[in-house]
Amino acid sequence: MTGFVVAIPARHAASRLPGKPLRPLGGEPLVLHVARRALAAGAREVWVATDDARIADALDGSGVRIAMTAADHASGTDRLAECARIAGWSDDTIVVNLQGDEPFAPVAGIRAVAGLLERSTAPMATLGAVINDVEQLFDPNAVKLVADATGHALYFSRAPIPWPRDAFARSRDALPAGGPWLRHIGIYAYRAGFLQTFADMPPGRLEVIESLEQLRVMEAGYRIAVAVTPEPFPPGVDTPEDLERAERHLATLRG
Repeated sequence: MTGFVVAIPARHAASRLPGKPLRPLGGEPLVLHVARRALAAGAREVWVATDDARIADALDGSGVRIAMTAADHASGTDRLAECARIAGWSDDTIVVNLQGDEPFAPVAGIRAVAGLLERSTAPMATLGAVINDVEQLFDPNAVKLVADATGHALYFSRAPIPWPRDAFARSRDALPAGGPWLRHIGIYAYRAGFLQTFADMPPGRLEVIESLEQLRVMEAGYRIAVAVTPEPFPPGVDTPEDLERAERHLATLRG
């Protein structure tokens, strides 16, 4: 790696878990755990893009930089585009978008998505994980992806794709042969110049249908490089129940 930066969007008014970045996990703010994962990955800079001074205060002395961004951004990508302008990154800077609710994101995964983009001619990269049970394949909250032979995304969907016609005509109780099926992991890398392009695009038809922002890129004719994550990404934190699960997981890690 020649160097990459990590930007973490951290909006205070999360709908399902208000104040999520500041919710305590192991006695410390959730966003601080995420920032530490980015620092451990060896990013040359780690920025948190936020709309709330309380989040900035919680990160004081952590070694990360703060971009105070507008409160009315429609998406995390828009917030990171403003962060890139504040940071003054060159157009070819590799920017990893690490979600602010991923306190256990593996260092290897953060580095992998940055390295994938560095090796690729695509303007954007992301990761997938192998699906191991049929329930996840049919879960609309688990986004599926298919890629071509050159390692670029063909499509992302909440539906089970690809659809094994003959096998599912017989039974949908187990994963049939012919996999692997891939679940999309919501970590991205962009070149900073393309991050601005992405944020300036109007929403695409497919994006609106599936409620998947990455489809905007593909519908506009750009490629997204895809690789399988080298390490599992534990589930993120979206709900109070998720936070309780994260507390148990952290206690296990700490022994």
